Amino acid sequence: MVEPINLNKARKARARAAAKSQAAENRVRFGRAKGETMVQKLDAERARRDHDGKKRED
Repeated sequence: MVEPINLNKARKARARAAAKSQAAENRVRFGRAKGETMVQKLDAERARRDHDGKKRED
């Protein structure tokens, strides 16, 4: 005789697997390496300092 399955557990397991694959796809598509993040942060800080240095004194 075949073992009965719990349909709620099967549905939830399928949803978890789909969410996991979507998360992996998003990490590849939108994720950035740590080095890229640091470079962007340093560029923004440098641009802010340059901008502040060019302000006129009243």
